[in-house]
Amino acid sequence: MLRRTVLKIALGGAGLAALPTLTESASATPAPHHPGPGFLGVGDPSITLELDDRLHSRVTVLGSTVTRFDASESLLLKDGTAVEDFRYRGRKTRKIRHPRHGAGLQVTVDGDSAQGVRKTVELTSYERLPGMTVMQVTYTNKSHRSVDVAGWRSGAHELLQKPGGFYTFSGSTHEDRRDWVQPVTDDFFQANSLGMDASDYGGGTPMASVWRLGAGLSVGHLEPRARILRMPVRKTTDGASLAIEGDTPRTLRPGQHLTTDTTFLTAHRRDHFVPLQRYRDYMSDVGLRAPKVAGTAYEPIWCAWGYERNFTVEQVLGTLPKVREVGLKWAGLDDGWQTNEGDWDINLAKFPRGEADMRAFTREIRDAGLRPRLWWAPLAADPDSNLFAERPDMLLLDAEGNKQQVTWWDAWTLCPAYRPTVDYFVSQAKRFIGSWGYEGLKIDGQHLNAVAPCYNPAHKHARPEESVEGVATFWKAIHEAVHRVNRNAVVELCPCGTAFAFHNLPGVDQYPASDPTSSYQVRHKGKTMKALMGHGSSYAGDHVELSDGRNDFASSYGVGAVLSTKFTYPSDPEGTRPGRGNVLTPEKEVLWKKWVALYKEHMLPTGEYRGDLYDIGFDKPEAHVVSKDSTLHYAFYADTWDGTVELRGLGRGRYRLTDPFTGASLGTVDASHNTVHLTFEKFQLVIAERR
Repeated sequence: MLRRTVLKIALGGAGLAALPTLTESASATPAPHHPGPGFLGVGDPSITLELDDRLHSRVTVLGSTVTRFDASESLLLKDGTAVEDFRYRGRKTRKIRHPRHGAGLQVTVDGDSAQGVRKTVELTSYERLPGMTVMQVTYTNKSHRSVDVAGWRSGAHELLQKPGGFYTFSGSTHEDRRDWVQPVTDDFFQANSLGMDASDYGGGTPMASVWRLGAGLSVGHLEPRARILRMPVRKTTDGASLAIEGDTPRTLRPGQHLTTDTTFLTAHRRDHFVPLQRYRDYMSDVGLRAPKVAGTAYEPIWCAWGYERNFTVEQVLGTLPKVREVGLKWAGLDDGWQTNEGDWDINLAKFPRGEADMRAFTREIRDAGLRPRLWWAPLAADPDSNLFAERPDMLLLDAEGNKQQVTWWDAWTLCPAYRPTVDYFVSQAKRFIGSWGYEGLKIDGQHLNAVAPCYNPAHKHARPEESVEGVATFWKAIHEAVHRVNRNAVVELCPCGTAFAFHNLPGVDQYPASDPTSSYQVRHKGKTMKALMGHGSSYAGDHVELSDGRNDFASSYGVGAVLSTKFTYPSDPEGTRPGRGNVLTPEKEVLWKKWVALYKEHMLPTGEYRGDLYDIGFDKPEAHVVSKDSTLHYAFYADTWDGTVELRGLGRGRYRLTDPFTGASLGTVDASHNTVHLTFEKFQLVIAERR
């Protein structure tokens, strides 16, 4: 009789190269006429996959079984069914050394379905990427009949339930700007498509996670270009499920095969931070990583958006002395300086001499001891712009020839993969920095994260998806052009309310919280972006006026974000709605100066964000840590808290604890006695310094 478990694969990380090769398992019985099952030991068993006789797989995380045997890789058919069961045929095992990822182990398993489809699963783990299993699946039609395929599914597992519930992270964009990290409710379902959720909302980071206390799973893809896939997460009766899926409609004739995108399954103990790090490290190996930024990317920001589009030049210049007095360094000119989105001509009502006045304006900012930054929203053309009238060939069109709307500006999206579009906006960026004297760009708009496939015949795309992939190369072209003019310039990308597309990262120096709807969004976006961008990156908390209470600098400070504000001074513009003003009152000025001084004293963005130490879902109070020069900077958040907290990450010796915001002493701790009693409302900062 065939035993259920055929192959056990412990795919960990550390020590792969030094481990023994495959040995037969004494407890398993071989299938008739098939190679015998075996046990494969490959070191750190942070993730273990057990495959049964149907090539369903079960996952063990750090020694604990967390799923059943699930139909983890399936071929989806056009009739709505799926080919899920494959009779085990055999396996091959080999140690490898990848030129970029280093030492690893690769296991290839195959099996045949009753429909005559052969599944070949290639599983790879790397020593430097513990807990991560890289996967690619090939489906070959071994029958004498054609198979009508709709797509594929990989990494499909149900994380089994334990008391405490689940949290999930989604790297996909939603038009309603929901939280990226949220609890899994009883009726929870998200398709998590990496395509367009609306005409101007889409894309994201290709990873989804679900976790419970002590164990979690993440799936995603590892393709070097943006792909339109789904990563569905749903609450089930016995747990929470996730998978990654791709649509590949085609007919597989006898002998033909389909190979999936390269995907991954990662096991983890806490939240999504570590699997995002693993993803970042893998992609960095293939050249996709955040650029190293100049020190100017950490300087605190003032933006003139408090005056909105109807600002006057006099208002902006009149605020600069107060901006400098508060301690800020950047002064950003926002929306309203231009005639329209598309032409980007100077509004002569505000700058009557055109470029001469604009250059004089940036000189006045520098004379005030500040750095000028300019707001810009490329890849769009207003209906009344000359660009729209004269260059309709730049438009991104869908399969029916329809234009794609940018709703906020009532503009039309342009194709980022069309060379004339790229050249047009590159020339503008060079003019802003080289001729007008700006030292940074704030590039803004929800349409800038991703676009739909383009069918404009003028572009002669080999595939409509070239536009999807072209967003990343567009930003790379802008970034390179700007830095050729000024190597210390800062390119900030604010794709309003979207989940930031990882593939755009190499063309961006700074990401803000991008119109956060709460302080929690400032913090969990910060944790996410610190994982994706890595040490030394620049993440800004966006205007503090968008946070809870319109003054929550603590949420930016605690995650190591650059501080930002859009205050007006000495008054708000006429017509400001009650309760929506941004004027810097004397009371606010004291608070603003205190936070900016604290920020400049410690410069936490230049430290190492330790997102691995706390779980943003389950640890209470919510906790964040930045390590810098052997000092640990803790930040705790709750509406109210009166209790003990654990200070994780301490090294040898004793630490003196201080509240940097109040200056109060909080006692001493060491690694074996690392708790402290705290009582606070909203936030508590703790600095732990070696004695």
